[in-house]
Amino acid sequence: MSFQDIGYVSKVSGVLSPRQYVSTFIDGDDFMLTPVTAEDYVITQSSAGTAALDASAENGVILLDCASSTVVQGIQMQRTSAQFKPKAGREIYFECRLKVADSATGPQFFAGLAEVDTTIIAASAVSTANHIAFTSISTDNILLANAEKGGVGDTTTGTTLVEATYVVLGIKVSGLDKITYYVDGVAVSEIDTTANVPIVALAPSFVCQSSGTTDPIVHLDYWICQQTR
Repeated sequence: MSFQDIGYVSKVSGVLSPRQYVSTFIDGDDFMLTPVTAEDYVITQSSAGTAALDASAENGVILLDCASSTVVQGIQMQRTSAQFKPKAGREIYFECRLKVADSATGPQFFAGLAEVDTTIIAASAVSTANHIAFTSISTDNILLANAEKGGVGDTTTGTTLVEATYVVLGIKVSGLDKITYYVDGVAVSEIDTTANVPIVALAPSFVCQSSGTTDPIVHLDYWICQQTR
């Protein structure tokens, strides 16, 4: 099974063939059964915030709740046990489905891949020096498509969050010189310079912090990340 078989070219329903592991490394979570604290995540508060499974949601959802209306306060979650390092000749595909509630003034937001870092967003800025993600530190719900290598970054078009409306965010990293960003399966932008593709191990990462006034909550339905061997 090739990377394209389980990436954007086609979706596979049901149980994937064990042969997939011959050609790809894959990890993900649909938040169905196990408490996240037992699943090799590192969950970090910025003064406040919670990460808990939503018992009332269908098919598994985790709530990343700022639990605060104070700017920069909120919650971060990283899957540190699963790390993906961009390499020449290999592809990485990341996808997640989520929605944000109580977003009148927008969350400080991160969804994508980042180096292991307990302060991905700090002092109202994306502070991690190596990442590939959809990000926002504004109050207008505009997500930017962002990549940074050793502190050298580039930003391009992402999408605008709609209150309480699910969106599928996707990222495809092709070797060391191309990153394509997708919204609901449609390519929206591209970064194509080696200066902005990090070459360190990156972990699936999510941040929901308040931009002030409101207490945003990210409803994360699933994430999946895979890399060709």
